Amino acid sequence: MPETAAAGVTAAGATAPEDGGPRSSSASGTDAGPARTEPRGGSRTPPALLDGVVALAAAAAGPARAGARGDGVPPVRVLDLGGGTGGLAVELASRGHDVVVVDPSPDALAALARRADEVGVAQRLTGVQGDAEDLSAHVADASVDVLLAHGVLEVVEDPRAALAACRRALRPTGRLSVLVAGRGAAVLARVGSGHLRQARALQQDPDGRWGPGDPLLRRFDVEGARSLLAATGFGVLRTQGVGVFRAVTPRSAADPAAAQALEELERAASADPALLGVAAAIHLHAAPV
Repeated sequence: MPETAAAGVTAAGATAPEDGGPRSSSASGTDAGPARTEPRGGSRTPPALLDGVVALAAAAAGPARAGARGDGVPPVRVLDLGGGTGGLAVELASRGHDVVVVDPSPDALAALARRADEVGVAQRLTGVQGDAEDLSAHVADASVDVLLAHGVLEVVEDPRAALAACRRALRPTGRLSVLVAGRGAAVLARVGSGHLRQARALQQDPDGRWGPGDPLLRRFDVEGARSLLAATGFGVLRTQGVGVFRAVTPRSAADPAAAQALEELERAASADPALLGVAAAIHLHAAPV
């Protein structure tokens, strides 16, 4: 993967790779993938993405579960598939949830352990070396309340098999958070950088790839992502855009006031159906059916 990242899909601040999708690494062991957000270089989880994951945790907990923490969400068991160095995992553990990160990279898991110690959440966060293919060897069936698969489906050989493994791990009342690289944003990014042939290839290729050198095995549009989830036993509850304005963000947004205004705009745009097609990543909330 030209866009280097810890193995899996990391989780906390969207870093834009060349193609306009968020960076990540593979949950299958391949070193390529967009779509999970990791605080490399000081970035952090996009607020709309964090809001969505917190909402899924609340839905999975249900009204009957006691012991709500500071954000009002009762603690749940979270599995972060391909979670890398744990940007989002550490955030969730700091909110009182019990988190297991399954990732193929021992280096990423070592960094995860260091980060958990630094933040003081090591007792609530466990790293396990593995991937989507051997998930059942590490996680019991029907044992997870919330499963994060961010930046996974773009890089695994068999997305349906990966989702089937996710479904087995989830409780019947569980929730799935899927984050995938958006095809439309990649097309716009290629046009903006003058790579018009690659932009055309992205439009025409069934998997949304710009050529044999593409680090991703596939990209998604909204309907394609929804259809894949439906075909593997999930009902899509909500769809959001992440990084809607990434391809057109001006340099002036580095100014704190402009950055704050952009963050608020991104938050509002994440739920705008008219803008989903140009989001760098598509965030789908789903549940087993």
